[in-house]
Amino acid sequence: MQKYFKVAAVAAALSFGALTADAEEVLRFGTEPTFAPFEFSDQNNKVIGYDVDIIDAIAKEAGFKVEIVSMPFDGLIPALMTSQLDLVAAGMTITPERAQKVDFTAPYYNSGLSAVILKSNAGKFKKLDDLSKSRICGQIGNTGVDFAKKLSGNVAAFNTHAEAFMELKSKGCDAVVTDRPVNEYFLSSQKNDDYVEINEFAESAQFGIAVKKGNSDLLGQLNDGLKKIHENGVFAEIHKKWFGTEE
Repeated sequence: MQKYFKVAAVAAALSFGALTADAEEVLRFGTEPTFAPFEFSDQNNKVIGYDVDIIDAIAKEAGFKVEIVSMPFDGLIPALMTSQLDLVAAGMTITPERAQKVDFTAPYYNSGLSAVILKSNAGKFKKLDDLSKSRICGQIGNTGVDFAKKLSGNVAAFNTHAEAFMELKSKGCDAVVTDRPVNEYFLSSQKNDDYVEINEFAESAQFGIAVKKGNSDLLGQLNDGLKKIHENGVFAEIHKKWFGTEE
């Protein structure tokens, strides 16, 4: 009889543990995996990227798990509004229009236009205005070219960003001005430290994690988790992994 009670007690404990594990909250994380390095599919069709790592780190701090749901970008906010998703992280810029439909966390990424220069010129070009008399490179059709024309008037526009960076490497121009994620991804891909980003942004924009309007509990969890990974250094590690700089 005593042996039976011991077996029953162990079975009950195991059962309780299973229930506890099963009860761990799983949230539906919506994204569009075509925006490297924020979210994209690897060779095994697994969704990876900067946003994925940020959400995973926050989830670890907050004590929940996430299930990634891929969908077109323009469907993400409607899916939040109709409770098909719990949260969205997709390189989404916080705008007044979007903030009328969903709630955003504190910003986690500062976007906009930025300039990459040769590290050897870091002392010469400390601000974007310092490029006013320089030749600037960019990609045809990118808003960086329009800004560069206002900044210096001496602009070379190329078909691809790769060509613009090659021109910078050969010292045919003093800077490449384009979207900050493009510049940061370029920096992270380099096997040397010959290039740096000017620490100033034009047409600044900020990315946030979105939740359904009024979901203050989840919003609080996400903001708390975001704060914790800033404080414990995990955020800086993730940023350096994908962009080559700590922030």
